[in-house]
Amino acid sequence: MGRMSFQTDAKRALAALAATTALQIYASFAATAPSVLAPEIAQAFAIAPKWIGVFVGLIYAGAMLASLACGGFIERFGAIRVSQTGVAVCALGTLTVALAPNSLIALMIAAALLIGFGYGPITPASSHVLIRTAPPSRLALTFSIKQTGVPAGAALAGAALPACALLFGWRFSLLAAALMGIAVVAAAQPVRAGLDADRGRRGSLSPAAILRPLAIVWRSRTLIELALVSFIYAGTQVCLTSFLVVYLTESISWSLVGAGFALTAATLGGVVGRIAWGMVADRVLPPRSVLGVIGIAACLCSGVLAAATPAWPTVALVVTVTLFGATAIGWNGVQLAEVARHAPPGAAGAVTGATAFITFSGVVAGPPTFALLAVLTGGYRIGFAVFALLSGASGLFLIRTRRRGRA
Repeated sequence: MGRMSFQTDAKRALAALAATTALQIYASFAATAPSVLAPEIAQAFAIAPKWIGVFVGLIYAGAMLASLACGGFIERFGAIRVSQTGVAVCALGTLTVALAPNSLIALMIAAALLIGFGYGPITPASSHVLIRTAPPSRLALTFSIKQTGVPAGAALAGAALPACALLFGWRFSLLAAALMGIAVVAAAQPVRAGLDADRGRRGSLSPAAILRPLAIVWRSRTLIELALVSFIYAGTQVCLTSFLVVYLTESISWSLVGAGFALTAATLGGVVGRIAWGMVADRVLPPRSVLGVIGIAACLCSGVLAAATPAWPTVALVVTVTLFGATAIGWNGVQLAEVARHAPPGAAGAVTGATAFITFSGVVAGPPTFALLAVLTGGYRIGFAVFALLSGASGLFLIRTRRRGRA
C-alpha cells in the first residue's frame, strides 16, 4: 500500500510539473514575442525600436495586477483552470498585435495589457500546485525546473520568430504564435481535474481579500526582503531579454537572425542555470546565499556586456550572454521556492502572487528606465551598467544577511 501511494504521488508530482511547465513556456513565449520582433514591428508603426521597453512595461503592468488578484480565482476555479485561462488571454493579446493596423497605437497598448493579464496568474497558480505535490527535499529544484519555462519560452521565440518573420512576415509569425496557445490549453485539459481537486473553496474576490496577501508579505521580514530583491533581479532579467536583440543589432552590428540566436543562447543558459541553481540550493548552499551569488555573477556579466564592441569575437559575446542568462534569468526558481516555504500553510499561491506583484513592479520599472537611459545617452551600454550595479548590491546584501533566511 505504501509503495502504491508513493507511485501515485510520484505520478501526480510529475503531471503537475509537466503541466505547469508547459503553460509557463507558452506564457513566456507570448510575452517575449514582441521584443524579439521589435525591429520589424517598430518599422511598421514608424517608431524607434528602443521604445519596445514601454510595450514590455505595459505587459508587466498588467501582469502585476493580475498576479495580485488571482488568489481568490485559484481557490474558486483551480490553479490549472486559471493557468489555462491565462494562456488563452495571452494568445488573444498576441493575436491583437498581429492584426493591429499600423496607425492604431492604442490597440497595441491594449494588446500589451492583455498579454500581461494572461501572464500574471501563471506563477502564483503553479506555486499553488507545486507546493502540494513537490517532494520537500527537492522543492527548490522542482520550482526551478518549472521556472525553466520562462527562458525556454523566450528561447523558442528567439529561435523561431525572426526566421519565420523573414519568410512570412511578422504578422503571420504572431498569428501562428496565437494559435499555439489554443493547443497548449487543450493539452493541459486531461490533468486539470486531478490537479484542481481542491477547487471550489469560496475564495473572496473583495478588495480587502486581494490586498491581504500583501499584508502577509509586509509582516514577514524574510518575505519582504525576498520580494524587494526580486524587484531588482526581475528588472535586470527583463532588460536582458528585451534589449539584447536591439543592442546587438544597433550597437554591435549583428544581423537580426544572429541577435535572435544570441537571445536563444542567453535563455538556454537561463534554463540550465535555473536547474543548476535549484540543485545547489537543495543540496549545497542555503537558498539565500545562492541568490546572493547569482546577483554578484549577474553584475559581472552585465558589466562585460556593457563594455562589448563590434571588434569582439563572436564566441566571446555568445559566452558572455550565455553566462548572463544563467545568472540574470536563473534566480527565479530558488526565490519562488523560498517564498512558498515561508508562506503560511495553504497560502502559497496568494503569497506568491503578492510577491510577484512586487517582482513585476521591477519588470514594469526596468524596461522604461532602460529605454530612458538609452534615449538620454544615445546607446544601451549605460543601461546594462546601471542594472549591473543594482544586481551586485542586492547580491551582497543577501550574502551579508544569509543567516536570516534560516529562520
